Amino acid sequence: MKCPCCGFEESKVIDSRPADYGEKIRRRRECLKCSFRFTTYEQIETLPIVVVKKDKSRETFDRSKLINGILRACEKRPVSVDDIDKIVDKIEDRIQSSLDKEIKSSIIGEYVMEFLKGLDKVAYVRFASVYRDFSDVDNFMEELKKLLVEKK
Repeated sequence: MKCPCCGFEESKVIDSRPADYGEKIRRRRECLKCSFRFTTYEQIETLPIVVVKKDKSRETFDRSKLINGILRACEKRPVSVDDIDKIVDKIEDRIQSSLDKEIKSSIIGEYVMEFLKGLDKVAYVRFASVYRDFSDVDNFMEELKKLLVEKK
């Protein structure tokens, strides 16, 4: 690691600690030549994720689109932004750990529904109604009946 002060290429690590909820490591370093102290961050390099949409088109995974979709389902519900961030983090972790370079949007939708079902039933039904594109009230009622049966 090059010293930002003198450019010397050797330094020693003085302190290491997790940062950003364990996603990164913060390292405090000291240059072996000029003793200048500086901070570096280390994080895991992730593969770009390509989402295969229903129409077979492909686009790069966009975390903000996923957050916005979940936020819409959770509008006026007692679901915090932290809860939504945790859901998106878990989904991203699942996708990254699968080692597949492409994932179908339908799989991402199923992941969202799985997490919303455990968090807020109303948000789950809202998301499912858009995601599953219920064609009529009967389909919608079937989904509600499933929820009621699971509750008992």
